[in-house]
Amino acid sequence: MKLNVILAGAALASFAVTGFASEAVATAAAKADLAKGEASFNGVCAACHGPEGNSVIPVNPKLAQQHPDYLVKQLTEFKAGKRENAVMLGMSAALSEADMKNIAAWLATKKATPGESKDKEAAALGAKIYKGGIADRQIPACAGCHSPNGAGIPAQYPRLKGQHADYAVAQLTAFRDGVRNNSLQMTQIAAKLNDREIKAVSDYIAGLQ
Repeated sequence: MKLNVILAGAALASFAVTGFASEAVATAAAKADLAKGEASFNGVCAACHGPEGNSVIPVNPKLAQQHPDYLVKQLTEFKAGKRENAVMLGMSAALSEADMKNIAAWLATKKATPGESKDKEAAALGAKIYKGGIADRQIPACAGCHSPNGAGIPAQYPRLKGQHADYAVAQLTAFRDGVRNNSLQMTQIAAKLNDREIKAVSDYIAGLQ
């Protein structure tokens, strides 16, 4: 009975987040110029992030279906140097705030391609951490912020579902090692994860459907 209640609650939470995400995308699209966003993306971003934001390069993130406010925040922080990345600093330097909003809104309307877990054993460990955290080290469940199905929470926590495992490993490691400094919450969580756990969570995320 208890398990059924938990699963039902998770399902309702996923449904609520999905509805909220759809509303956020519609709002962003209404305030943006999607045609300009598409043109800017194809001219500046597509070479690394793939057609319609579905990167085929494992170290470059999929951007399709990501929350617009989150994308704008990241682009703004790349441009300001708050999130350090030499390539993205150069790419974002020429973008205005309107450009960023147009690109982000357009990407949010694109459907992300599904990913897959490549290591069943690692993914099984990753599932435990993602869904339940690690209590004895006070590591919270990833699902609490990124939702049970990886849909995230618009404007707060990014969509993770199907993201490349290589990219997720790189970002969690960067948070842990103090290389990426634009989220105190993620820095504090990643600091408690070892390499095996980071790989496991990342592999599980890649296979989330």
